[in-house]
Amino acid sequence: MNTTITEKTILLSKKGIKELKKAIIQLEHDRQKTLQSLRELDKTLGHDERLARIEKLALLESIEAEINDKRLVLNSAKLLPAKRTRLQVVIGSVVDLIDKHGHLFRYTIVDSIEANPSDGRISTASPLGQSLIGRTVRDIVEWRSGKRFNQFQLVRIV
Repeated sequence: MNTTITEKTILLSKKGIKELKKAIIQLEHDRQKTLQSLRELDKTLGHDERLARIEKLALLESIEAEINDKRLVLNSAKLLPAKRTRLQVVIGSVVDLIDKHGHLFRYTIVDSIEANPSDGRISTASPLGQSLIGRTVRDIVEWRSGKRFNQFQLVRIV
């Protein structure tokens, strides 16, 4: 995840902060494995090993850049407020929506960095997220997805 970090505060859920910390730990583990394999390659002098060393150095640089990005995000992250208004959709709200076929969908509104639609977390920057912010219960939420026009009714804000 390469992101441009600005000086703004990023609001994350407890789950988002936990996942970010877990990703940093995994990247640090990957960095250690890459450093170890570089040490092993340093013991050889063959042409193929030099090429492998260059590849490992590029991988190491990429891993370190990603670690730095994630640490910057974590340092500027704040936990979503525990008390939110349940009258309007805001970042951190959990919403229940019903489509025209009567199917119920539940989404949590989060910052872009934490978004994972397959896990029920949608970004405030997504078309659906943008159309939900500021809405109240019983509002009809409409947005475009490519050429398709979508419509949900907001039935509950948790």
